[in-house]
Amino acid sequence: MIENKAADQHIWLTGERQAHRLAAHAELTLPPPLVPGPLNAHRHLRGPYTAAGALLTALVPAVLTTHPELVTRHEIEILTAAPALTGTVPPTLTTLTSLAVPDERTRFYSGVRTLRIAHGLAEFLKSYLRESGIGVRSVFVDDLHRADRTDQELLAVLVRRIDPRLLTIVVGSATEIEDAESGQPQLDSTLRPAAGGLPAALLNHCRRIEAAPTGGPEDSPASDAELARAYVWSDGTADEPALRAGYLRVAEAERQLLHDQRADELLDRTDPALAWGPIPFHRIRGRQPLVDGARALNHALNECMMLGFYDATIEMCEYGRSLVSWGSDPDLRWLFTTKLPTSLSAIGRGEDALRICKEGQANTAKPLIHRQLAYATSMLYIRHLEPDQHDVEKALGWINVAIAIASLFEDHKEREFGVVFNQNGRALIEMRRGRADAALELVTSGMARLDAFLEPGEHLLHRSVLLYNRGQVLAGMGRLDEALADYRAVIELDPHYPEYHLDVGNLLHRLGRDDEALAEYEMAMRLGPPIPELYYNRADVLAGIGKLEEALQDFSYVLELQPDHLDALLNRAGILADLGASEVADRDIEAGLGIAPDNAHLLCLRGRLRLEAGELAEARAALDAAAEADPKLASAWALRGAVEFAGHDFERALADLDTATMLDPGDAAILFNRGSVHQALGRWEAAAADFARVSELDPVDADAPAQHAICLARMAEGAVPRLTPSDA
Repeated sequence: MIENKAADQHIWLTGERQAHRLAAHAELTLPPPLVPGPLNAHRHLRGPYTAAGALLTALVPAVLTTHPELVTRHEIEILTAAPALTGTVPPTLTTLTSLAVPDERTRFYSGVRTLRIAHGLAEFLKSYLRESGIGVRSVFVDDLHRADRTDQELLAVLVRRIDPRLLTIVVGSATEIEDAESGQPQLDSTLRPAAGGLPAALLNHCRRIEAAPTGGPEDSPASDAELARAYVWSDGTADEPALRAGYLRVAEAERQLLHDQRADELLDRTDPALAWGPIPFHRIRGRQPLVDGARALNHALNECMMLGFYDATIEMCEYGRSLVSWGSDPDLRWLFTTKLPTSLSAIGRGEDALRICKEGQANTAKPLIHRQLAYATSMLYIRHLEPDQHDVEKALGWINVAIAIASLFEDHKEREFGVVFNQNGRALIEMRRGRADAALELVTSGMARLDAFLEPGEHLLHRSVLLYNRGQVLAGMGRLDEALADYRAVIELDPHYPEYHLDVGNLLHRLGRDDEALAEYEMAMRLGPPIPELYYNRADVLAGIGKLEEALQDFSYVLELQPDHLDALLNRAGILADLGASEVADRDIEAGLGIAPDNAHLLCLRGRLRLEAGELAEARAALDAAAEADPKLASAWALRGAVEFAGHDFERALADLDTATMLDPGDAAILFNRGSVHQALGRWEAAAADFARVSELDPVDADAPAQHAICLARMAEGAVPRLTPSDA
């Protein structure tokens, strides 16, 4: 047996073949399994969330009997990853987005939704293991190198966030893995970073064990027909060379028949996720790839896009596109192309989305396709391309093309909806142009047009989006009460959409109604998986009302979700500094500067801590760097003035404090410090003026009136300069 010597680490088993990894796993000394295993993550088995779905399907029914509140709390995450549980865990937190039929789906999930789902599932597992009292458990997930991004992303989160003394995670993958761009270890060259990325998570949180090859003959006594059937019935996941070789040796017609038979068998099962993975896998290899295969692929990519599984959507689109060309079957080619611009844009691949738009525009003359591509191109130039590629004029030109095409449609409802939909896109562009009034008119008139030409139950999702967008425009114009009314109306239509409650909380905070803002944030937290911005904003409100310990907890949770969240590092360090935990604050500052070495606010905080420690040279160096990084940061100049004051260089201190006051004339603390420097230089009249202004800005400050009185007294005495201040 192989002892897990590092009990505080998860395990990464690598080996060329699944049999080798299974044998190595059997030799490990591990805690009892959480569910019967191993779990195979190969995406051909269930598509997105193959491993997660298998884990949840095995675990959730038992959790329901002992801790039903945990299942209810994580309903969204569980049903997203394991739709087979829908009959066991009835959905209660439906939204207009989740309920919209495909023809009315005009809003799609964020590209980070699956990362939020992963964090929610991590919370579910941690809570269950802690509350159930079952003791430490283990789970083995193999074939991760052939998993969908959703499972890879989930495992990255789990090995980073779950204590191996609570749940020991064993990950199995192939040995030869390399990132195409960096040359660093990676499990899938298409994998995008997820909170540090899966490769980094495995390297940092797992002990790697290389599985030794097992002996035995490669040849099999089974016939080629038996080998082919075994390979097909593994859904293409078997990596034994004999099975694959036997499969390739049988006639193509026999292989196609086997694939169709396996697909027919899978159709009789009730797990919806089978349509995301194995069914399209088999149908496109069956006897009618351009009929049954195309139908299965189209169903799968539609489902995956609706759920925010964009990597899987793109993979299936590209596979479908490889089967046909614009010349051989333009309709089928478009069927496998139409979802690409949105999916690519959602995961930050704007350049690829633009390439697809240009390809479509060059290969068809159909107005409906050109309208869709014109809209997509417009949104790329205003939103989805890199900021240095944004072009308002191009965006405006393309959205006008989309509006013009929509206005020519013969069907009355199709024409009206098409014009309103695209004018909503133009409203975004007008906001970016600084023309809020024009944006407001476009959205408001669009709402009126839909009300006039649609039945009450038609296109509820897009009508709610227009109402929400009007609220956003009003908020941007500073018409906060009107914006709040629109947000409240949207929530009446769609009460379970957490982002709406987040936005209402933000607006209430702007209105100074912090208790109500906190209530909205907490509602949003109950409606879905963790959103870092939500906890960050609540922490900001809590810090503002003096609840520093609670704010500290929220900032810490943000950093658990997203360790490279720079603002959370900065704010947590600031609170720690205020609470006297300077050593811990220093660690956050160093972590933040590791991400952004020229961050002026972090450098400024470092300078403050060095000043408080009496390390004037180090403080001065940090504040010099802060002022250079952001010459308009008043606090950098003010703190540097304090460093010079502490070193009795009063003239330089005064110069820096003058600069700070010019940058932020309403900061009472800066004015008080400048008054102290004036005192040190014997400039009593200037000092008195500063202390008087401090009293105006901060009437409850007790020190400013006292110092002002001292200045007036010294002026009456005709006092000479005092070079060693004691009153500052």
